[in-house]
Amino acid sequence: MLRYTRGAPSYAALMDDAFGRAGAKLLNAFIAFNGFGTLTVYLNIIGDVMSGAATGGVEAHSGVLQEWFGSHWWTSREVVLVAAAAILLPLVLRKRVDSLRFTSAISILLAVVFMLISLGIALYALFKGTATMPRMLPDFSRLSSPFELFTAVPVIVVAFTFHFNVHPIRAELSKTSDMKTAVRISLVLCAAIYAAVGFFGYLLFGDATMADVLANFDRSSGAGVPQALNDAARLSYALHLVLVFPLLLFSLRVNVDELLFPGRRPLAADTRRFVSLTVVLMAVLYALAIAIPSIWTLFEYSGSTFAVTISLIFPGAIVLRDVHGIAKRKDKALAATMIVLAVVTSSIAIASNIMSSISDKVRGGDVSSR
Repeated sequence: MLRYTRGAPSYAALMDDAFGRAGAKLLNAFIAFNGFGTLTVYLNIIGDVMSGAATGGVEAHSGVLQEWFGSHWWTSREVVLVAAAAILLPLVLRKRVDSLRFTSAISILLAVVFMLISLGIALYALFKGTATMPRMLPDFSRLSSPFELFTAVPVIVVAFTFHFNVHPIRAELSKTSDMKTAVRISLVLCAAIYAAVGFFGYLLFGDATMADVLANFDRSSGAGVPQALNDAARLSYALHLVLVFPLLLFSLRVNVDELLFPGRRPLAADTRRFVSLTVVLMAVLYALAIAIPSIWTLFEYSGSTFAVTISLIFPGAIVLRDVHGIAKRKDKALAATMIVLAVVTSSIAIASNIMSSISDKVRGGDVSSR
C-alpha cells in the first residue's frame, strides 16, 4: 500500500486513485462495518472479564467484579459496559491520532504483561503436572467437517487488519519513511504475542478453552495458581483493549463521516459534528455489545467478509489496477493469488459457519423436543 501511495492521505484516497469515487465509498463502508464488528468484540471481552461469560445461555465463567463483590445490579454486563463507555469517552474524543501515542504505548506494554503472566501460569501448571500438551494436528473427531478448520482464518485476518490506520499514522510521523519499519515491527510483535498467548492458553485449558480465553482465567481455571494472578492477567488485557479502542474508533469515525457527510469540511474542524458522531457511534456499539454477546459469531462473519476484503482483496486489486505503472509481473501474480486464496478460504469459512449454525439449531431442537 505504501509503495502505491502517491500523495494519497488515506486508504480511501488510495482506492479513489485506483477505482474512483465508487471504490473509495465501498472501502469506507467495509471499514465501517469491520470497525463496528471489531469494537463490539472489544466491548464484549471487557464485559466478559468484568461480568462473566456464558456458554449456551448458561453462566460458565464469572467476572472479576462478581468474584470480588458477588452478583449485584451494578456488576451486571449492561452497567459495566456503560461504565466502560464513560471511561472511554475522554479518549475517543481526541481529534488527532498522535494524541493517542502514549496510550498506545501503554497498551502494548499491557499486552506484553498479559503474555508474561500467561507464561508464568503455564510454567506453574507444567511444574504441577496439570498442563495439557498441545496437539501437533487438529482432532478431526471433534469436527463435523474438515472445512471447519477454515473458520480460524477470519480470526487470524481480523487480528492483522490494520490497513486503514497506516496512512493517518504515517502522515503524523516526523519521517514518513519510518512507516515501513514501524509496520514490520508491529507485525512481528503482534504475531509473537498472539502465538504465545494461544500456546500458553492451550497448555492451561486444553479443549475447554473458550472463544474469549480471558474468561477461562476465573476461579474455575484449575491452574492452581493464586487467584490474584488470574485476575491480573484478565485485567491487564482488558485495560489493553480499553487503550486500543480509541485508535480503532478513530478510523471508524472518519470512514462513517466520509460516507454520511461527503464534501463537508474536515471532521476535526467541526466540533459539533465530531462530538455528535462520536456519541452516536458509542451508543450503537453499546447496543451491539448487548445484543450480540458472542465474540466468536462476530469474528466468524466480520472476519470472513469485511476484514478479508480490506486486508487482502482490495490491496491485491490496487496492485492489479496499477494506475501508476509500477507493478512487475511477479507483483501482479502474487496479488492475483492473494485474491483467489482470500475468496476461496472466506467462502469455505462462511459456508462452514452457516452449516454449523444450522446444525446447532437442529441439535438444540432435538434436545428440547425430548
